[in-house]
Amino acid sequence: MINPFKKTYTEEEYNTFVFLANMRLFADLNYKQMAHFLPIMHSRSYEKDEVVFFRNDPSQALYLLRKGEVALNIDIDNSFEHLTNIKAPASIGESCLLKKAKRQLNALVVSERADFYVLPKGNIDDILEDNLKIKSKMFEAIAEIYNAYNHRLFKAYRSSSGFFNLQQVYDQNQIRK
Repeated sequence: MINPFKKTYTEEEYNTFVFLANMRLFADLNYKQMAHFLPIMHSRSYEKDEVVFFRNDPSQALYLLRKGEVALNIDIDNSFEHLTNIKAPASIGESCLLKKAKRQLNALVVSERADFYVLPKGNIDDILEDNLKIKSKMFEAIAEIYNAYNHRLFKAYRSSSGFFNLQQVYDQNQIRK
């Protein structure tokens, strides 16, 4: 039996849900939960060599890469060390889910063009404050993302024969800052 009161979605909304489901941050949300984000998703395009954000910028938005490629790098002294390239579909800037976070990396468009959905931090915070199930699922996803980063960090450390001081990562005085 068809429920006439069940919310229906447009084809464009379904396509957006499929796009969101391809990113770990949204993968555990159902369509009804994802629908909360639709009104705050703003389209933004960047051209080749345009900076999406710089390291140490306040983390004020989540960027969902719909099309294109972005390089992530870190500036050390007066040079940049390339870390990786991210291709669509992907999210960058997940740190905006954390309080008073700053960007840890630089993000630079390397394709001819990159198209994003940009979700402002304040709007995300409002959704999470009003929807504890969404908040729980998204913070579990962010914990899994950071756990995977830690796993790769330790793997790189082991393979580098300890060429950097891993103790610095666990300095309790640095963690509290």
